[in-house]
Amino acid sequence: MAFRLALLPGDGVGPEVVEAAVLVLKTVERTFGVTFETSRHPIGGVAIAAGQPALPSSTLDECLKSDAVLLGAVGDPRFDHLPRDRRVETGLLALRKGLNVYANLRPAQAWAALEAVVPFKADRVAGADVLIVRELTGGLYFGEPRRLDEREAFNTMRYTEAEIERIADVAFQLAGTRRKRVTSVDKANVLETSQLWRRVVSAVAARYPDVQVEHQYVDACAMNLVLDPRRFDVLLTENLFGDILSDEAGAIAGSLGMLPSASLGTGPGLYEPVHGSAPTIAGRDIANPIGTIGSLALLLRHSAKAEDQARAVERAIGAALDAGCRTADIAEPGHPTLGCQAMAQAIAERITS
Repeated sequence: MAFRLALLPGDGVGPEVVEAAVLVLKTVERTFGVTFETSRHPIGGVAIAAGQPALPSSTLDECLKSDAVLLGAVGDPRFDHLPRDRRVETGLLALRKGLNVYANLRPAQAWAALEAVVPFKADRVAGADVLIVRELTGGLYFGEPRRLDEREAFNTMRYTEAEIERIADVAFQLAGTRRKRVTSVDKANVLETSQLWRRVVSAVAARYPDVQVEHQYVDACAMNLVLDPRRFDVLLTENLFGDILSDEAGAIAGSLGMLPSASLGTGPGLYEPVHGSAPTIAGRDIANPIGTIGSLALLLRHSAKAEDQARAVERAIGAALDAGCRTADIAEPGHPTLGCQAMAQAIAERITS
């Protein structure tokens, strides 16, 4: 039976980067003799503009029937005036909750071909390869109670032992397949949730004696990620800290447009680029599709269990960069650039079995 893939192009540059990933996927199908059954569904501003909620029930139903979900981007400034519970971003939060994806994987690596555009000295970042494992369904983004009044606002950061234990298990298991180092990020000197976080992570670490663990305060980690990104292997974080640190890690790769992500849990996996909808460049065919194509590689690895195909896509990304293929966000001044679809074609042409 064909692998069922739900495509959610979404807003802004989302449709462009999803189409770029589909172009690469079709090459994977031809090269490896496999079949993926795809379907497209609305989310975000596109859904609101059609008179539906940000996450239509039909979209969630189809995602739950699929083996994996590939999302472009969610975000449309036309609807920023709406009340919080009707805004575009609620569609993404509801999708994560509906799919029960609690483990967000955000890899960031230094590409040798992009040394000239990375804001680090080459000898500081060369070889950096960081995997951020972010808890995705707890913390400030979901904690209750919360309120916004004229003169006061508050949010609640809340975590349970079970939530922390399950994300820590994911981080330690993945570290065991890499360089066997986990850095757990918290603010245990001032936050009770972080004190629980550190205690639970330490208990989980005892089950993985071959994996080295260290604890860092989030402010120190943010500094060290800039000063010496090569010291990190797997970064384990709660929701808010992981959101911020993974965007900072975009500097390692040269651009947020280079960063893929996977969100895993008990249902279909959700895959999306880290960048947003970028409405100012939407429809101009200049977005960088590598974050979405890299997310496709993660989808092949984690949901389709097709490691050879995943590696083929990742090798093709590297080969295209080595050949000098660049979108505008990763190009040196004066260097020729490719559009979104042309960059995808350059990657697809380099896929081999």
